[in-house]
Amino acid sequence: MNMEVDDAQDMAFMGAAIEEAQKAAVKGEVAVGAVAVLDGEIIARAHNTKEASRDPTAHAEVTLLRKTAQSLGAWRLTGVTVYVTLEPCPMCAGAMVLARIDRLVFGAYDPKMGAVRTLYKIADDQRLNHQMEICGGIRQEECIQLLRSFFERLRSGRESAP
Repeated sequence: MNMEVDDAQDMAFMGAAIEEAQKAAVKGEVAVGAVAVLDGEIIARAHNTKEASRDPTAHAEVTLLRKTAQSLGAWRLTGVTVYVTLEPCPMCAGAMVLARIDRLVFGAYDPKMGAVRTLYKIADDQRLNHQMEICGGIRQEECIQLLRSFFERLRSGRESAP
């Protein structure tokens, strides 16, 4: 399901996800951040921590789902909207379906791993037992620039290393 953007609210909450992505980049993690919103309030925040945790599942979205479930005391996260700076991968999209997220808002489309619009449409696949509303491209240029800057710094660091 596609959903129209709720301009002011979606822009503001994506700003909070961008702040999380910036935290990831500072720590040497791929610059992806996410926030969970329920009833107009941020209830959880997360960013990528794969490198620090040495955990391949420590994507911003999976970490966010864990924090949100703890906050709510339930694994069914109905009523929650997830804002994330990059289109979720298959693992994260599947986790959101299993968590029963109501709505997903993302920034940049991901041509290599995007699993809700670009390569696959997991989050609104009618064959699964849950679908969610999806809105993509919110503050897309800012999200793309964060990732570009991160990877440029990473490449330049490797090139200057002995």
